[in-house]
Amino acid sequence: MENYTENAENLEFLDVETKVKVDQDVKPYTMKEAITEAKRCLHCKVPMCKRGCPIENNITEFIACLAMGNLGEARSWLTKKTNLPAVCGRVCPHDRQCQGSCVLGKKGNPIHIGKLEEFVADFDAEMELIRYTIPGKNRGRVAVIGSGPAGLTVAGDLSLMGFKVTVFEAEEEPGGILMYGIPEFRLPKDVVRKEIKRIEEHGVNFVCNTKIGINKTLDDLFDEGYEAIFIGTGTAISKGLDIPGRRLKGVMKFNYMLRRVSMFRSNEITVDELPIHPGEQVLVIGAGNVAMDAARTAIKCGASECTVVYRDVFETITAEPNEYEGAVNDGVKFKWKSTPIEYIGDSQGRILRGLKVDCDGEEEIIPCDKCIVAIGSKPARLIISTTEGIKVNEQGYIVTRDEPYGMTTLRGVFAGGDVVHRPATVVLAMKEAKKVAEGIARYVDAVRLINSLK
Repeated sequence: MENYTENAENLEFLDVETKVKVDQDVKPYTMKEAITEAKRCLHCKVPMCKRGCPIENNITEFIACLAMGNLGEARSWLTKKTNLPAVCGRVCPHDRQCQGSCVLGKKGNPIHIGKLEEFVADFDAEMELIRYTIPGKNRGRVAVIGSGPAGLTVAGDLSLMGFKVTVFEAEEEPGGILMYGIPEFRLPKDVVRKEIKRIEEHGVNFVCNTKIGINKTLDDLFDEGYEAIFIGTGTAISKGLDIPGRRLKGVMKFNYMLRRVSMFRSNEITVDELPIHPGEQVLVIGAGNVAMDAARTAIKCGASECTVVYRDVFETITAEPNEYEGAVNDGVKFKWKSTPIEYIGDSQGRILRGLKVDCDGEEEIIPCDKCIVAIGSKPARLIISTTEGIKVNEQGYIVTRDEPYGMTTLRGVFAGGDVVHRPATVVLAMKEAKKVAEGIARYVDAVRLINSLK
């Protein structure tokens, strides 16, 4: 295999600052810029921005504090609703949520709420403005499985309610999709680490390199004294395309590709072990946000060309407008109305050389060195297969109930986020997780009360 180490310095994603310098939308606000932007807020009596936020964040309140230069109080308002403000400020689809609901948007210049949230959270992390008054952990013990947005939200909320919470994570580092599934150019990993550090300061304990279903079972956790368990494992299995040639070397799923790049950035693998090498032609199948992430990452890995192949027309893509625009700006190409029908291999039938597609009724072979499948994901069955009594639907998503909110068909076991509601945005996973945290709290309180009366 050709050695690519000499090209490492040319990989764009190695230098996040390079991206920041050329993309004004990504460039963080200075203090003056943030306060100037905050001063534009009209502080509406009926804030539509708050209605547009899935978790009804305290938007006008934190912006008002920022406008007066009170950064500590601004952060306090944010943390009343979210444990991940620095994350939400960067990856939420603001254009169709809070920012998209801003009344100033009617004049084409809405308040840049996401960038303001990002600024306040980053400033606080840098200056360590806030130290929480941590309540005593005497309300009960809860185990959280998975440390993505849902797991972190449940853990942080319950800890502040007085519960002793332990988060079990299968990877070497907590963060789930925030750490291993969202590219660095969209969400710097140091930002995730700082958010997790804040949650640790709430009193949450993280146990990594632990796969529930292999190292421990749910029964083991109950035997260890946990009174409730939350499953927030997301949709860890990428869907593939059942077409000829799918086992050719060079065909891969998006989660593998993004995870390998994340591992490289953490110095877990070398540049030679990256799935995309400089000069390669890359295809991405799919047109959602993860497809845009995969395509842009391939470009930043040095691909000479990356083309998104989609079976339908542009108007039907599920990617957010800003994600699509980012891909276009990075040089990603698009091939519409092209349905994949076969992966084409070399003469030995081992290495990928192209993708045959049905392009509006005519067959065509698109040459490529790598093909990334990004057509969605589904839940893993590891926990379900090692525990009796948890019902899932036909697609493998965990079935939960409304009272207590989020509890599965197994008493004391709750679930939330993508493993229940299918892949969604970070903030939508957080919205449901916050409701589940309340359900867990009520459940444990009720059980303890009943036991005390026996």
